[in-house]
Amino acid sequence: MEQLWLCVLMLSVGVTVVQGIPGTSTINCATPSDVDLGNVDEGYEGRVEQVTGITAGSHVLLVANVFPEHLDFLELVFLPGETTANVITRKKLDADVLVETGGQLRYSLVCNDLDKFENKRTLKINDLNDNTPAFTKELYEITVSEILPVDTEVLRVQAIDLDISLDNKRLSFSMLPPSLDFQMLESGALIVTRRLNYNTQQLYSFSVKAKDVGGLFDEAMVVIKMEDIDNLNPYFKHNLYRASIPENESGPFHRITPEAIWAQDGDTGINEAIVYRITEVSPPKYAERFTMDSSSGVVVMISAIDREELDGALITVSIEAAQADDPSKAADSLVIVTIEDVNDNTPVFSQQSVSVSILENSPVGVVVAMASVADADQGGFVGNLSIIPDSAPFSVSADGSVRVKDSAALDRESHTSFLFQVTAIESDPPNRVARMSVEVILVDQNDNSPNFTQGLYVVRVDGEQKEGMLLVWVKAEDPDEGENGEITYSLDFGNKDGYFSINEKSGEITLKKMIPPMLDIILEFSLFVTARDGGIVSRSSSAQVNIFGPGVSKPQFTQKTYSGTIEEEKNAGVEILKVTFLTLGSEVPPTLQVVTEKDKFAISSDGIFTSTITLDYDESPQNYSVSISISDGVDTDHAVVEVQVTDVNDNSPEFGSGPFAISVPEDTAVGDNVTVLPARDKDYGFNGDLRYSLEGGKGKFSIDPKSGIVRVAAPLDRESDPGFSLLVVAQDQGQPARSASVPLNVLVADINDNVPEFSRTEFYVDVKENASVGIVLLTLSAADPDEGPNGTVTYSIRTQSPSSTPAAFELDSSTGALRLALTLDFSVAEMYRLTVGAVDGGVPALVGNSTVVIRVVDVNNHPPQFIPDRFHVQVPENLRSGTVVCSLDVTDKDEDGFSNGHFILTSDTFDIDQKGVVFLRGNATLDRETCSSYLLQIVAVDQPTSGLSSTAEINLEVLDYNDNSPQFGAFPDPLLVSEGHYSDSAPGEVHTFLVTDEDAGPNKDITLSFPSPNPLFTLREDGTLLVVGPLDRETRDSYDIVILASDQGTPQRENFTTVRLNVADVNDNMPQFGAERYSKSLLVKDAKKGDLVLRLTATDHDAGNNSLITYSFSAGGHPFLSINSETGAVVLTSDLASVTKDTTITLTAIARDQGQPPLSSTAVVVINLRMSSLVEELSFESSSYNFTLAENRPEGTIVGLVNAFPGNDINTVNYTLVGHTDMFSINAHGAITANKALDKESQEWYILEVEAFDNRVPPTSATTMVSVQVVDVNEDPEFVRDNYTARIFSIAFYKSPVVYVQATDPDLGDQGKLYYSIPLASPYFEVDGSSGLLYVVSAEALAGQSAMVEVRATDPGGLYVTTMVKVEVQGSFSSNVVVISLNQAANVVENKIPEVESALGRVIGWTVDVIGVSNTNGGASISRTSRQEPKTYVSFIAMAGVEVILSEDVKSILRMESDALKKELEKVFGKGLQYAVEEEESVPTSDVAVIALAVLLAISMLVLMLIVALSVVKFRTMKKHLLDPHREKFDIDRHSEGFTNTARKTSVTFAPDQASVGRTSLKQDQRSWQEGLEGQTGPEEGSTRGEGWETRRSRSETTETGGDREAGSREAEGGAERNRGGASTGHLDEDIEGSVKDWDVSTSAL
Repeated sequence: MEQLWLCVLMLSVGVTVVQGIPGTSTINCATPSDVDLGNVDEGYEGRVEQVTGITAGSHVLLVANVFPEHLDFLELVFLPGETTANVITRKKLDADVLVETGGQLRYSLVCNDLDKFENKRTLKINDLNDNTPAFTKELYEITVSEILPVDTEVLRVQAIDLDISLDNKRLSFSMLPPSLDFQMLESGALIVTRRLNYNTQQLYSFSVKAKDVGGLFDEAMVVIKMEDIDNLNPYFKHNLYRASIPENESGPFHRITPEAIWAQDGDTGINEAIVYRITEVSPPKYAERFTMDSSSGVVVMISAIDREELDGALITVSIEAAQADDPSKAADSLVIVTIEDVNDNTPVFSQQSVSVSILENSPVGVVVAMASVADADQGGFVGNLSIIPDSAPFSVSADGSVRVKDSAALDRESHTSFLFQVTAIESDPPNRVARMSVEVILVDQNDNSPNFTQGLYVVRVDGEQKEGMLLVWVKAEDPDEGENGEITYSLDFGNKDGYFSINEKSGEITLKKMIPPMLDIILEFSLFVTARDGGIVSRSSSAQVNIFGPGVSKPQFTQKTYSGTIEEEKNAGVEILKVTFLTLGSEVPPTLQVVTEKDKFAISSDGIFTSTITLDYDESPQNYSVSISISDGVDTDHAVVEVQVTDVNDNSPEFGSGPFAISVPEDTAVGDNVTVLPARDKDYGFNGDLRYSLEGGKGKFSIDPKSGIVRVAAPLDRESDPGFSLLVVAQDQGQPARSASVPLNVLVADINDNVPEFSRTEFYVDVKENASVGIVLLTLSAADPDEGPNGTVTYSIRTQSPSSTPAAFELDSSTGALRLALTLDFSVAEMYRLTVGAVDGGVPALVGNSTVVIRVVDVNNHPPQFIPDRFHVQVPENLRSGTVVCSLDVTDKDEDGFSNGHFILTSDTFDIDQKGVVFLRGNATLDRETCSSYLLQIVAVDQPTSGLSSTAEINLEVLDYNDNSPQFGAFPDPLLVSEGHYSDSAPGEVHTFLVTDEDAGPNKDITLSFPSPNPLFTLREDGTLLVVGPLDRETRDSYDIVILASDQGTPQRENFTTVRLNVADVNDNMPQFGAERYSKSLLVKDAKKGDLVLRLTATDHDAGNNSLITYSFSAGGHPFLSINSETGAVVLTSDLASVTKDTTITLTAIARDQGQPPLSSTAVVVINLRMSSLVEELSFESSSYNFTLAENRPEGTIVGLVNAFPGNDINTVNYTLVGHTDMFSINAHGAITANKALDKESQEWYILEVEAFDNRVPPTSATTMVSVQVVDVNEDPEFVRDNYTARIFSIAFYKSPVVYVQATDPDLGDQGKLYYSIPLASPYFEVDGSSGLLYVVSAEALAGQSAMVEVRATDPGGLYVTTMVKVEVQGSFSSNVVVISLNQAANVVENKIPEVESALGRVIGWTVDVIGVSNTNGGASISRTSRQEPKTYVSFIAMAGVEVILSEDVKSILRMESDALKKELEKVFGKGLQYAVEEEESVPTSDVAVIALAVLLAISMLVLMLIVALSVVKFRTMKKHLLDPHREKFDIDRHSEGFTNTARKTSVTFAPDQASVGRTSLKQDQRSWQEGLEGQTGPEEGSTRGEGWETRRSRSETTETGGDREAGSREAEGGAERNRGGASTGHLDEDIEGSVKDWDVSTSAL
């Protein structure tokens, strides 16, 4: 038995060796004990404890230690008499059962009896993750309201993990698929993440997973049903409707777009009834014209609107749809009503009448007037213009210009004016007419010669002649006007003896001198008189005047017949003509008489022949022969006057009674007469000559202008125009013209001239072979526009192919319905062709034919099937366009399978080809931050048409790629923190920064840190900036802190921001009196109330209210004295009349600031009141003085003057200075001067004590306190170094750091804030204004060169200092650099570098880093201003992880994805973007170069070994150099870190431990160079370089041995510590460092 247990124990030991099982223990039966046996993993079986020290003969028992159930796991193996025993397991140990003890197994061992002492044992069972979590339910169901607030917990799933340890039982919960509406928290709580909407989704179903740390999990289902709440207003299907109705019509709208007005309750699950109403009509005056049906939403126009009344043709009607149960829940929409135009307005001329003047005889074509016609209808006037009468010598053009048509008719002397009408006739029915009256007045031209009224004048001079007597009055008339008609007369011939003269104006011929009488002879003189007008080109005519000398002659007429005319209707007394006659030497004046027609005419004694009544051309004779006589009583002579009465246009034409209506067959030939409508005019001649015209008829009819016969002018078609309304106009040719019109209605009679026409020439219909007999396949329709029987159509099937008996189809003769009459069989006939006819009822009948093609469709009854029908696919978000996502398999049991099938996928992102391959579209990209998952539904249809289908679902999850840099949220600028004594144990919270990263998982885990250690501040894990060191505003009032945000992704991305922290004042300085004691003596007799005794002054270094001081006396002061609380002035409150003896008043003055809580200090004030003279005392005029002095004033500058009174005029005063005698001195007059220039930044305040002595024996003295404040003067800033050096690679990316330049300013406060700039703008570098970081713009053009950059630091006062930075630009292998050109300005591209990188990355599928932007290919721009050129070159490299992609590979993809790249770049720069992939000359390589490089490397490594040995000895003695505090911020060797400017989104990082050196980061090479040379010049250069090399060497060694970055850093710090105290001069150090760096770069390049 013992051997058996021994074997068991040995076996147990073998097992416990692995698990660390406890060994032996000793039992003590005399005293109690408590032994911890250690720990074992659960599941352990074997020995638990070997007990020794058992007294022989004793009995050992295994008993419970509080928990009896623990003994279920154990048993004691003990043989009586043995001194050892073993406690072994009964079964496997399980920590999960030992819940109450936290996994501890407890038991006790007792000796002999149970009442003896217990030896307690405790064994810790290590919990293993051996229990799978289990949900408490398999299905969680809940119904929630759609108005549940965001972040509300919907339900909480619970799962139990029986493991006992907190780590193993800690569960995390997740759900699939991800949802935008819900989020599963780690605690199992399902919360709402955004507002829910029943209308969008009514049911959610998730699979939730509970997973422990070991990956064990359980799943359950969560079903969330949405409850629709009446929380949404109704909505119109469209926000805008457009309706139209003709003007002058009412009722419903003719047309509404995009569809009929319709609204619905927004809560689709409730769908409450809707009530419609009109809320507003604009213009408001039309509100009563509209109504809206409250239930149907139909808007009706109650009364018609005239479109021409509107300002525009639109009326807006605002409508509302409200819930019937709650009118407050409503939606609005707008109906724009268009009032369509109807031709209901007559054209209107702009002027109803026009009067114009033109020259007579104006040539043809001259514009007389403009007839502007308008029409209020839409489109204005559309029609024809004409002139009535057409005999008028004018014409009118289509543009309304009235022109001269007949120049010859424009004779002012015949017609002084013309009066006619311009007629406007509309082209469209009802062909409305407008007329405008035009009067053309002819302006005279000199086109007429003067015309004498008589061709011959006969005059007899009687015996009573006198000089000057009037012999005859010749008269000539000129019908011209004005000067053209003004006549002058002259005697041109026959007056050679000068007997006569003529008045040139009047034409009166007078006797100039006496004519001598001759016996029986009558002298005859023949004079020729010329009448000449006044025209510019004068016209003239002549007449003969026969003058007979004195003698005797009988009266006689000069003519036998006279002629004259008179217009009818003239009043009586109109002069018709003047009759000429001769009477010579008669004693009695002759008598003139009308012999015939005495009742109508009369003649005067001087021969004037006139009418005596009104003559009528129409009712009376038109010609009269009137006999007249002349007699002197003895002799008589007779003559005849022929009078013609002329007609006047005083009658209008007249038609017979109208209107007239006729019917004309539509086949009447063109030119056939339709009818004649004659008119008559009572006038004669032109006044009665009629011309006919026709208005209306659309050009289908014409009228003969002379006969009035109406004819057909164009073919008639009743179907287009069933009737016409014409207007026949008759107009005479008088002046002015008169007209009349009569309507003529023409009805076009129908004839059977149209063949019935089917809507299609060929109809197609598909019929399934199992279609039921009698089913209507389609309804045919044929139209015949004829009327009556001519338009009645019947249908029939004329032929069927292939034929069948009975016929397979039948056609309804009246309706045209084509029905199936026979069951079809696809195997018998796959298609039928029918010829169908449509016959009208005319005589003869006309027939129209069409074809119906009926295709018999085979029945498809097996839908396709996906295998499987649900997929879950994961793809990275940087997936390249065109990449295959998955492939689908489909089967179909039908005969053709899926050979004719196709897939349907509705997605803008993914597409599927005919083989079932799902791929990313060429123009699409995946961005997990925009959409993290896609649920694709793919439909497989087995036939192109009418196919059966099935659906598969692809749940596509987009995996995150670290393509977003952390982004700082907005924070106050500046931040404020109160000054105080902070520490690590008592930090002060400043601000919690909200930093976000749109990525997921580790890619979004953000760590905040400082680029370099900061003893005053630290950052908590939650992003809170803490103050952990003392802040004193009086020492420093602001800090600029750089905070770096880094995510945990690969590649890691970073971002940084600079925070300005202002220190707020805390009341931590108490006021300080200028002196601890103030004293003053007063002579009582001279004291007056209100006298100033002395002035107390105190200062407080705090700011604001904390520095405002109030003064007071403690314990109520003294009745004789008061103190001004603001100025500290102590004055008398009485005249001291009550003081009768010397009195000393001692008071305590208090200076208290206004801080919270307030601080104060005290000073003693002693006032001596003296009854007698004060000569025995010496005193200062003030107990304290405050002076200010500007810093840097030269030696000897007077600070201020103190004055002490000796008390009398005898004694003199001397002054001495106590303290600061090295800085100040005082002369005998009390003038304090500065011994040297003072510096405020070194010390601002000086407190001096001045003592005054008089010359008494013994002397008396007095003291006063003097405060001197040094006032700041703006001093020049200074750079830490006069010059800097740095080294970079030529392909350094945009904003790559070069070096930090730092300047200091001795000034304090805002005066000490510096701004960095580059005075001469550089196309290669720029500097950050606040931090002094010099960074790269584009260094490609500087490859292999050195650049000198001048950097300026300027303070707010304008003082500045400059330093020079020498930048050595190392050339790089550029085979991996790709250059593209953009038609954008360089500064625009620079501002959008992150977007450009993202756009390029989405196209090529790799991470892109822009390393240069310039406006020349291969170099930077010459100046910053030249970057405005329209072509910019962008250099970049592509990265796959930490590897650089060859440029040829990148260019190849860019060429293939040209269209996709252009679309992506247009998203960044807008439309019109042009780009090109630039080709660069490749750098040839050769085997010789490779061999040479290898030899160089070998030699360098040998030299390196020697250098390292020497440098170790040398560097150990070098003194420690203080590193630039910013240097660690851009530590180049840090593993997996990158630099990201605040404006950058994308960064690329490289690890220095990559095996393939040739493809490692170009940036790493650059940073290695940069770190080695960053800003290191001057006497401390050697130590810095040594330390840099030590750091790099240590990190390299650590990396190779698997150590981390911290280990390397610690070793570097140790090396630096060992170097402390060593020398740092000599060229050896520089050579060592240069060799080391050359080796470092060479290895990196290889």
